[in-house]
Amino acid sequence: MASIPHSGHPAVEAYLTEGYDSVVGMSSRFAAAICARLLRLQTQEGIRGPIAEIGAFEGRFFVALAHALEPGEIALGIDIFEWPNPEVKDRFEANCQKHGIGPERRVTIKADAGAMSPAELLGHARGDKLRFIHIDGEHSRAALSKDLSLATACLAEGGLIVLDDMLHPGYPTLMVAVQEYLAANPGIVPLCIIDRETIVGATKFVLCQRDWFERYQAVMLTIFEEQIWPLGADFEPHWCLVLSLDTRLAEIT
Repeated sequence: MASIPHSGHPAVEAYLTEGYDSVVGMSSRFAAAICARLLRLQTQEGIRGPIAEIGAFEGRFFVALAHALEPGEIALGIDIFEWPNPEVKDRFEANCQKHGIGPERRVTIKADAGAMSPAELLGHARGDKLRFIHIDGEHSRAALSKDLSLATACLAEGGLIVLDDMLHPGYPTLMVAVQEYLAANPGIVPLCIIDRETIVGATKFVLCQRDWFERYQAVMLTIFEEQIWPLGADFEPHWCLVLSLDTRLAEIT
């Protein structure tokens, strides 16, 4: 079994070790560490700016991402904040505050991302395009298609779009939306798949601009060497990395 990679950020490591499990949510520590490390990689490549999470819930994944930002960068937490009750917004903000993400580092947006225009979202980001967008909103084909359209319109050069709960048995039509999106947006390709830890900590897809694929992959082959599943993922015809805690191949006898 592979180990969880280092996130590249002391503050992220402290949160993943001491606070992550205390915040209600369903994202895996493995995925959080990888996404934080990708944010660090972006910084090293000169990519700066705000990030956003669509479907922030109580802030478990959001806090990890926000800790990976550089001074002066902000994280946008977008949610309708109605499920399972309206008090979820208060819990989100309390969790952020408790774990070191103060109001100067975040923008809480109570809204339906599917009804938001690119201009509106970029307005919350002080006019800057987003370098990282995590989509974990309503798990329907129609909603994911809208969120992907919004994310693409607001994505900075070199930016990443991360999709949660992919290949989940409870949401089989999400993959249809992804395939339709990739066919309609040839300038966007899968950068990697982050394998699930459990059915709760489900698979994520990381997407990037085609022109950035080789640049990212060249570095990822080194920094995630222990987590790479050897065969990768075939998106017909595009191929990308699979990052997993279990990198074994089946024994053929």
